[in-house]
Amino acid sequence: MKNILCYGDSLTWGYNADGPSRHRLEDRWPSVLQAELGSAAHVIADGLNGRTTAYDDGLAGEDRNGARTLPLVLGTHSPLDLVIIMLGANDMKPWIHGNAFVSKNGMKRLAQIVRTHPYQLDAPAPKLIIVSPPPVTPTNDAEFAAAFAGAIEASVHLARHYTALAEEIGCGFFDAGSVARTTPLDGIHLDAENTRAIGQGIAPLVRATLAL
Repeated sequence: MKNILCYGDSLTWGYNADGPSRHRLEDRWPSVLQAELGSAAHVIADGLNGRTTAYDDGLAGEDRNGARTLPLVLGTHSPLDLVIIMLGANDMKPWIHGNAFVSKNGMKRLAQIVRTHPYQLDAPAPKLIIVSPPPVTPTNDAEFAAAFAGAIEASVHLARHYTALAEEIGCGFFDAGSVARTTPLDGIHLDAENTRAIGQGIAPLVRATLAL
């Protein structure tokens, strides 16, 4: 059985803008991926609301810097055969940086951590797939619109920069925006149908990556 870690933010955690609430476990994209792969793999979901690629955000009780928390997560769940990272949406907040090119650099740092971490029992480094989240869309929610000011224009460039990064470092890439759209309720999160679509859409790439 292959072990797969899905490392992400609220889109992986399963934030539901309708409520707000949390999506049912079976609707979250890592759970859908698990259902698609069946007994061939064990899918581990590690999503944190507000998590960035590699940048600080002191507005929550948890450490949202993905580069700082990733080593602990890798050590906790090792051995791993594959790590899937979907981050970058929260980087679009103007007080983080709001720049897709900078998110590419943050994702590159995460890839370096995955590949150089001192895994327990001399386990080899897992394979890697990086995922660009669906672009931010317009919303009438004033608070989210302010929190992600400028993100509609900036986030559309994430897929292009992540594609270039995947080619540069030799890892897998999936554009979640090719199968899912963010909800106009807040412009950033996913409804149940769209989070399920990511799990279904990425499954063929995961199978090919792990030869399942």
